[in-house]
Amino acid sequence: MIDAARIIDSGTNILFVTFDSLRHDVARTALTEGHTSRLAGYLPGGQWERRQTPGTFTLPAHMAFFSGFLPKLPQPEQPTRLWECRPPAFKTVPPETFVFDAPNLLEGLAMHGYRTVCVGGVTYFSQETPLGSVLPVMFHEAHWRPEFCSPAIESTRHQVDQALDIADRAGSRTPLFLFVNVSATHVPHGHYLGSSEDTTASQAAALAYADGHVGRLLDGLTSRGRWLVIMCADHGDAYGDDGYHGRGIAHPVVWNVPFASWVQG
Repeated sequence: MIDAARIIDSGTNILFVTFDSLRHDVARTALTEGHTSRLAGYLPGGQWERRQTPGTFTLPAHMAFFSGFLPKLPQPEQPTRLWECRPPAFKTVPPETFVFDAPNLLEGLAMHGYRTVCVGGVTYFSQETPLGSVLPVMFHEAHWRPEFCSPAIESTRHQVDQALDIADRAGSRTPLFLFVNVSATHVPHGHYLGSSEDTTASQAAALAYADGHVGRLLDGLTSRGRWLVIMCADHGDAYGDDGYHGRGIAHPVVWNVPFASWVQG
């Protein structure tokens, strides 16, 4: 069990990566078939957990994450939450949970001396529209460029370059909460197979591409010190499953997401 309260009180850096739209079955198969060897070397037990998202598309899922509600196991008994907004007086919170007395995690971490930085991916992080500003304005610092977005075939390389530059500039005095929304696994990703069609196969190819750069990010950060790492998808995507397409729908391929958390370095 991760004692997030102790870890955060000690000023340990935090890396939170969301693979946008990544289905659990796609992540699991890619891992089993050896296409994500860098992630396999970092994930606890070399495996993803299957969890269920609190939101079926990017905006509500991330709002839930930043409010304390990470994906849950598909079972009645749940592990201790990593973080939680201060609850009403009648509720008891396990001592291992980091409790923030603020309306969201970013403000709560700031109150504990953290600098919060976002490396956006999909357009919900672009700040190009009012809705695209809701999530990034929650951070001290937010970065987004068109080459970070899924139509760019080298999006993850650009995002990781930005994230490593942020870590270099942060130094060691102020703990960092570094959030990266990996867009490569969000449609369109058919281009990773030379196609205009998006499928589970092209999402797997997108994940295989992202694997090397996310591995580079983990190598670069954990060589600098100790990190609490959380990785998950925000939701899945349907590609004709039972006739469904897309996200924002109540279907198991949308609910079920990969999840992992660990302390490294």
